[in-house]
Amino acid sequence: MKHTTHEVDNGIADRAVLVSLVTPDVKRSGMNPEQSLDELVNLAETAGVEVLTTMTQNKESVDTKWFIGKGKVEELRAAAEELGATTAIFDQELSGAQVRNLEEALDMKIIDRTQLILDIFAQRAKTREGILQVELAQLSYLLPRLSGHGKNLSRLGGGIGTRGPGETKLETDRRHIRDRISDLKHSLEEVVRHRKLHRERRKKSGVFQVALVGYTNAGKSTLLRELTDADVYVENQLFATLDPTSRTLELPSGKEIVLTDTVGFIQNLPHDLVAAFRATLEEVNEADLVLHVVDSSSPTRNEHMVVVEEVLGQLGAAGKPTIVIYNKKDMCPPDERMTLPDGGDAMVVSAYEEADLARLKQTLQDRLAGDTRTFAIPAERGDLIALVYRTGEVKSQDVDGERLLLTVEVNKQDFEKHARTLEPFLEQPAT
Repeated sequence: MKHTTHEVDNGIADRAVLVSLVTPDVKRSGMNPEQSLDELVNLAETAGVEVLTTMTQNKESVDTKWFIGKGKVEELRAAAEELGATTAIFDQELSGAQVRNLEEALDMKIIDRTQLILDIFAQRAKTREGILQVELAQLSYLLPRLSGHGKNLSRLGGGIGTRGPGETKLETDRRHIRDRISDLKHSLEEVVRHRKLHRERRKKSGVFQVALVGYTNAGKSTLLRELTDADVYVENQLFATLDPTSRTLELPSGKEIVLTDTVGFIQNLPHDLVAAFRATLEEVNEADLVLHVVDSSSPTRNEHMVVVEEVLGQLGAAGKPTIVIYNKKDMCPPDERMTLPDGGDAMVVSAYEEADLARLKQTLQDRLAGDTRTFAIPAERGDLIALVYRTGEVKSQDVDGERLLLTVEVNKQDFEKHARTLEPFLEQPAT
């Protein structure tokens, strides 16, 4: 199967009506349908779609055939004809049968939230790893829906829903897709292996690793750039960063750590996407410290924080040592800013203020600074001496007969990894 990516080349953008279905189950879940629909507008605009209007349907349950019900479909058809819409984008995930039924009734392109997010990722993917991950997610999404995406796959006009594997059209059957998925997984296993080797090298070198996580557009990439002078793409848009970026950050003491930016999270992040990007997101699992970056100016920041924590839980990274960085304080109303926690495991900053960046660097250094311990190591035990040097920062070294006295500032986590080996040689308790 050939993977190609095509931009819209006819100069005509998708003109879309956005549709949301609100059921009692949605309300009970605690999700805010209005906020979700607003976010869908942002997603559509990020994908290059012209949003004409939005529609909401309140219904007791999902219509298995029409999703929003036959009457609402007729209303949608009339609105689309009046506005000249070419596409309907739904805020929830549709089944293949629902897509087919809606296409036939409306005679327009039907896209759901998951497909829209996948399309944005297809636009953003630049590296080989990113392209492989996106295609795997797209094909995993497409496989159970082949019978319902007939018209979408055969459309030649370009635009959302036609990038990546969508261009293979109807001749692509399940067997070919399964073969391609198998190939992609094999290729990504190699990526995982290489990434694991890099992580192990960093671990052996004793480099402290910090991962930036957060809701999309919280300002992670800006923070990375301003802290490390990294040449990274920064834009005020959803999913501006797709591929992980690691850069070295020098702390005030001169010690260096590795700071890694990760893909932004979003409400209802497609499971196929989380699965495909697991190799990338595992950088979070391996981190010694997580910086959870929050857009403090967003009226939905609390909801965004919950989403990030849920995704971290899916990745098995819940409970990691974390500092919450309330970013964009310059855009946050003063009365709101005063309510934000600032101290301990939380900081209120602007990525563009030198004083805030200096304070953040000092906080990272303080987190790195562990207990001061002295080890008495037999002089002939070069292996143990090397291990002590890897476990912390040696502040002084003295000779006591046939023993080497090493006073070391050790990070608690690093010491715990080797406690069984090193504790017998501990000369004095932490000071």
